[in-house]
Amino acid sequence: MSEEAQPRASTRVARQARIIELIQRREIGSQAELADLLAAGGISVSQGTLSKDLLEIGAVRVRNAAGALVYAPPATEIASDHSAHEARLARVCAELLISASGSANLTILKTPPGAAQYFASVIDRVARDAILGTIAGDDSILVIARDADGGQELANWFSGLASGESREGTGDDAARG
Repeated sequence: MSEEAQPRASTRVARQARIIELIQRREIGSQAELADLLAAGGISVSQGTLSKDLLEIGAVRVRNAAGALVYAPPATEIASDHSAHEARLARVCAELLISASGSANLTILKTPPGAAQYFASVIDRVARDAILGTIAGDDSILVIARDADGGQELANWFSGLASGESREGTGDDAARG
């Protein structure tokens, strides 16, 4: 059960997979403890990067049986609650969405500088059928709609979330127009 026997995480995705694996297998109470476990496995990570990784993977801190706060993986009930992810997306839209434009099956979302990757991660967690995926830059997100002409519909949905409107369907069932 040696941590050193684990493969080296050479990419962000591999590092985040290792973080999920560690917090699923043991109770980890702090980022410092997690960083030490990663380092023991040959993965050197700064506190800032680790903090971003935990946010991106959706790890949350919950109380264990003894009442201590520990990291929980995104597969827990708390992190996988779809309505909670949708509410979070609505908050992020209200805070970060500058504009939304659509064409064919593409939607472009504009954010403040540095916010696009975080915003795209929140969109990905909602996992709507109408959305094939996202690609994020620094201040822009490309959202790819499943429907060949669903780009504008998704742009309208994101704009509705940002303005506080309740918009069901996200391009799956919403009327076009």
